[in-house]
Amino acid sequence: MSKRNKLFKFSKILEFSNVVENFDPSDSLLTTSLGQKKDLKGIWAKDFFENSAPITLELACGRGEYTLALARNFPERNFLGVDIKGARIFQGARIALEENLKNAGFLRTRIELIEGFFDPGEVEEIWITFPDPFLKSKKENRRLTSLPFLRRYKKLLKPNGLIHLKTDSDELFEFTEKTLRENPELVVIEEINRDIYAGPLPIPELAFKTYYEKMHLEAGKKIKYVRFRLL
Repeated sequence: MSKRNKLFKFSKILEFSNVVENFDPSDSLLTTSLGQKKDLKGIWAKDFFENSAPITLELACGRGEYTLALARNFPERNFLGVDIKGARIFQGARIALEENLKNAGFLRTRIELIEGFFDPGEVEEIWITFPDPFLKSKKENRRLTSLPFLRRYKKLLKPNGLIHLKTDSDELFEFTEKTLRENPELVVIEEINRDIYAGPLPIPELAFKTYYEKMHLEAGKKIKYVRFRLL
């Protein structure tokens, strides 16, 4: 993508009513499409989505393909894609507006800051779809299923809140399984599947395929899935 195209998307995304942003770790206020600063903690459903439906996050959402698919298929729920890359979020946010998907929105921020934007128990479910596996061992704590991140999620999830991981990475999958099994006081594992397409899908939501998943499948990679709850 050219620098000019990226700059266009960065400026255009600020006009989207379904996107809010924050890059300041010392401030939990979010910037809206009107340039206003707003604290949405505790009022995401009422204020941002304008309903009372439960909230699901998609972390490292990229282009927002999974967020859009979930929103289309589950209109009774709210879905919020989270990513730092504005040029990626641009595409999903634009499509959501074009399709009038009022239950789909986007938060542009660093996931390390995520706990600052929600009240305890405000989120019911989290999806992590094909995140960067950060394969170098010195970057293990940047993996979105590392213990520091699980502790962040616990602060905003409802008790027994559900987390899904979908990945093609053997290393991330094995790291996640090891992390979960080593922390039984925090985690209850519901499903571990090393090849979701080898048999019937554990849940229908796994049928949704992102651009990158299709690439992984064409390359012969197996898609792995973990579902667990945080106590």
